[in-house]
Amino acid sequence: MIAGFTSGRAAPNGVGIAYETGGSGPPVLLLHGFPQTRAMWAAIAPALAQDFTMVAADLRGYGDSGKPSGVENYSFREMAADMVALMRDLGHDRFHLVGHDRGGRTAHRLALDHPQAVQSLTVMDIVPTHLLLTELTHEVAKAYYHWFFLAQPAPFPERLIGSDPDMFYESCLLGWGAAKLSDFDPDQLAAYRRAWHDKDTIRAMCDDYRAAILIDIQHDAASLGQQVQCPALVMYGADGAMARAYDVPATWAERLSDMTHAAIPGGHFFPDQSPQDTTAALRGFLGAQAPIG
Repeated sequence: MIAGFTSGRAAPNGVGIAYETGGSGPPVLLLHGFPQTRAMWAAIAPALAQDFTMVAADLRGYGDSGKPSGVENYSFREMAADMVALMRDLGHDRFHLVGHDRGGRTAHRLALDHPQAVQSLTVMDIVPTHLLLTELTHEVAKAYYHWFFLAQPAPFPERLIGSDPDMFYESCLLGWGAAKLSDFDPDQLAAYRRAWHDKDTIRAMCDDYRAAILIDIQHDAASLGQQVQCPALVMYGADGAMARAYDVPATWAERLSDMTHAAIPGGHFFPDQSPQDTTAALRGFLGAQAPIG
């Protein structure tokens, strides 16, 4: 799926996690978001592999990873535990961490719960989950209606989505700012479609959003006032829904003790739209951090 990378599967936390790895140097873990898979890094990971050992993984419930039953299995805390265990299984006790969308929320929780494992944190085009849910505006609710649709009790959203998965998920790809279908590499888009045509994936992605409202908000409320201490980069799409609704870096200022930020051309899916700009920003940030001993 990622040219030149080696595919693998491990279950060190009890759920099978599909991943690909390549390159050499300090380890970097890449986490995708909704409704994508690790294929989103196909144009970025090989370029960074010149200087880093790259690991791109599918979150539980997504892509080729396991899809356990039960909303309680889809909290960001559980997803983060998967990734710490995976990286340890691959011999990386400490690593740089990069996450987009749901992967960014998983990465933030991982940095809070396992600070000893995180050399640096990069979050892409998100504002903190607790802030989004507790200070919701009509503008954000309209743009991010899917949070509340997907969180409805089963099987309501699953049945509606299952009638035409491409229509629903492609509307998500195009609906959060400055994107058109041609912005997405055909092979990567084919990988996303293959994943979201699976009924278990549809169900698991709904459970991910159910967990955000039922479980993650409680975890985040308990963590208010806790800062991530490692160097952090906040990236966001210059033309996306989050940039229109928020001063994105300001939403993170109290949560990240050592923060830099970068606006990238494009909308929410700027890694797909602007992979070279995304790679350059990541290379600059990651390259500035002290090597992992």
